[in-house]
Amino acid sequence: MTHPCCLLAAALSLCFSQATSIESCPAGGIPGLPGFPGSPGRDGRDGVKGEKGQPGVLLDDALAPLKGAKGEPGMAGISGKRGQSGDPGQAGGRGLPGLPGEPGDSGTVGAQQRAAFSVARGTNQYPDRSSVIRFTKVITNINNDYNTETGRFRCRVPGTYFFVFHASLDKRLCVQMNLGQNVLSLFCDHRQTRKQVTSGGLTVHLSKDEEVWLESKTYGDTRSPRVGPVMLD
Repeated sequence: MTHPCCLLAAALSLCFSQATSIESCPAGGIPGLPGFPGSPGRDGRDGVKGEKGQPGVLLDDALAPLKGAKGEPGMAGISGKRGQSGDPGQAGGRGLPGLPGEPGDSGTVGAQQRAAFSVARGTNQYPDRSSVIRFTKVITNINNDYNTETGRFRCRVPGTYFFVFHASLDKRLCVQMNLGQNVLSLFCDHRQTRKQVTSGGLTVHLSKDEEVWLESKTYGDTRSPRVGPVMLD
């Protein structure tokens, strides 16, 4: 490619070599070359703020984003340390009423429950060996706590009782007081006389439905008795 300066020199020499004919050279000059680009200008100022746009259109349910399916639960983490105890809470409300209790024993309101009996043998016949001594003649028997059929006193009112007996016999007399499976005490007259009068008594604490009775024994049966626990007040 030919440099622009060389083109300009060639054109001038061509015109000067044909100076004899004026019409052979054009009247106007040759257009100049484009200039070099100028430096970039500074940024312009901010324009005026535009007007507010129209609100967007709500999507239908069908076009709304869909919720994904619930994922599987992750693995249980390590148990954390036990936190500090909180402040004591307020007292709870009153609970529901309990079930009705069993009916109590019949009696008079405000009256204290009592138990007492006094009975007699009612016969001169000697009781059988190692048998319950039955007293069939009733003197006093409140609420029938003493059973004349079985010869046993059944405790209805728990508490401390004092039992006492009197006997008159023309032979050796041995009486054993029992409380359930336990022997409370033995009363035995070791003298052989024509007429004997024997008495004995014992204070015992009884619970409800425990039974006490007297049992006949012979002298030989009382040498090695099995005596159970006795509670005395």
